[in-house]
Amino acid sequence: MIGVSIFLVALLLLMLGYPVAFTFAGIGIAFVLLFADPSQLAQIPYRIYSNMGDNGEGQVLMAVPLFIFMGIILQRTKLAEQLLESMGQLFGSLRGGIAISTILVGALLAASTGVVGASVVAMGLISLPVMLRYGYKTELATGTITAAGTLGQLIPPSIVLIILGDVLNVPVGDLFRAALKPGLVLIGCYIAYVVIYCLIKPDAAPVIPKKDTEQSSASVVLNALIAVVPPLALILVVLGSIFNAIATPTESSALGCLGAIILAILYRKFSFAMLWESAHETIKITAMVFAVLLGASIFSMGFSYTGGEEQVEHLLLSIPGEKWGFLITIMLLITLLGFFLDYIEISYIVLPLVYAVVLELGINHVWFAILVAMNLQTSFLTPPFGFALFYLKGVAPQGVQTSHIYRGVIPFIAIQLAVLMSMLFFPEWYGLSSEQPSLW
Repeated sequence: MIGVSIFLVALLLLMLGYPVAFTFAGIGIAFVLLFADPSQLAQIPYRIYSNMGDNGEGQVLMAVPLFIFMGIILQRTKLAEQLLESMGQLFGSLRGGIAISTILVGALLAASTGVVGASVVAMGLISLPVMLRYGYKTELATGTITAAGTLGQLIPPSIVLIILGDVLNVPVGDLFRAALKPGLVLIGCYIAYVVIYCLIKPDAAPVIPKKDTEQSSASVVLNALIAVVPPLALILVVLGSIFNAIATPTESSALGCLGAIILAILYRKFSFAMLWESAHETIKITAMVFAVLLGASIFSMGFSYTGGEEQVEHLLLSIPGEKWGFLITIMLLITLLGFFLDYIEISYIVLPLVYAVVLELGINHVWFAILVAMNLQTSFLTPPFGFALFYLKGVAPQGVQTSHIYRGVIPFIAIQLAVLMSMLFFPEWYGLSSEQPSLW
């Protein structure tokens, strides 16, 4: 069981807090030296080149830094602030209106920036104090912000979907197209929860007093349009070019970067210093993602050479229930790992192990990838290590405790899991198919 033990050792070291990339690479090399032919380590440069080389896979991964760059530029244009202010005025007269506007802004930020940390922090700084000042229940306010901020994990263009496309050998454009409907359903469920919660507990989300919303309706709508139309146009250009086969995801990501710079100029936020800082931040985030990718590639090599792939494949194929037993087991495993690990770590350590089983069972790759993406989004919310929880706690006003955030996010986790279950058992509702096309 050497092959299985390498996975368990890696998981233990990750939970102890060792750096992900170096843990993967170090364990992969160590197990090859101890339990396989050391000369096989000469394959490492070839594996790295196959990931980063001038082939289909390398070109897909080029979209990662470009979409990150686009998101950071839009973040620095104060897009979130403008959207929150205008949407807050638009829905402020409704019970729970600020919470609803926060969800809608989170969806727009997800489709335009996709930077979860930036979205949560921006809404935490702007929307949370306003909700608390008007008497919103702390749990409702914090739960809404964290859930809305993580929508960027599923709604395209999503870095998660690009990574999944790379790992599972699925066209990224197909994933973007398939993720759109589940993303919209999730947004609708969030809003429905807020509305129903406010009907049951009116005191949890009071209406903003009329004196604070005296601006004319026409002016409010005009301000909302001014704030919404530019990022919406960018979203339509980026996604529309992919969906209509005008551009590949990599090409559309470059188009998105150009559009983000144009928006920065229109918002009068452009400067070469801002451009330099955005590029510098992009390099740091991209280096982290690709370091994990390279470490995971070396780990995968060690796992394969010590017999782990065959053992895991045999174990997963022996699960009762065949395809459905396998899917339920994997979804439960990813949900459990999400309590402790980041989506990048889960994508690169778990999915390569199950890819052969997905092929063997004839499972539709696109459907499986969207199920995983929905599940990985939950990892940002699940206590105790959900990143969105820490992002919000870092900017929350005094009096907002970690326990408030934990309790507030539980209903939204339940909503995500419910949507995940509906996607698993009723994929046709989302225009998906559970069976692999015969001409795959």
